[in-house]
Amino acid sequence: MSNMLTSRNIISGLFILALLVALFVASASPITSLLDWQSPFLSRCFFILMVSFAMCLFRLMRGPTPADRAVAIDTMGILIVGFCAILSISTGRGWYLDIAIAWALQSFIGALALAKYLEGRGFDE
Repeated sequence: MSNMLTSRNIISGLFILALLVALFVASASPITSLLDWQSPFLSRCFFILMVSFAMCLFRLMRGPTPADRAVAIDTMGILIVGFCAILSISTGRGWYLDIAIAWALQSFIGALALAKYLEGRGFDE
C-alpha cells in the first residue's frame, strides 16, 4: 500500500514539475501573459513550492521511520494542491481548483488508509 502511494506521488510530482517547467519555458504560456506585478510573485511562489516538493522527496527517500515517510506523502499532497491553486490564479481557469479539491480529498483518504496500515489495523476496524 505504501509503495503504491509513494510511486503515485513521485510520478505525479514529476509530472507537475514538468508541467511547470513547460509553462516557464514556453513563450506563449499563460504565465508570460500576466500583468507585470503578478509575474514575479507567482514565479517566487512556484519556486518555493518546487523547493518544498524537493525537500519532501528527500524526506520520502531518506526518512528513518515509516511515519516520516507518511508525513512527507501528506505534505506532497498539500503542495500539489498549492500548485493547482497558483495555476488557477495565474491562468484564470477554475477547473484547476476542481483538481485541487479532488486531490485534497484523495490525499486525505490516502493518509487515513496509510495511518491504518502503519498502525497494523484492517480497513474494517
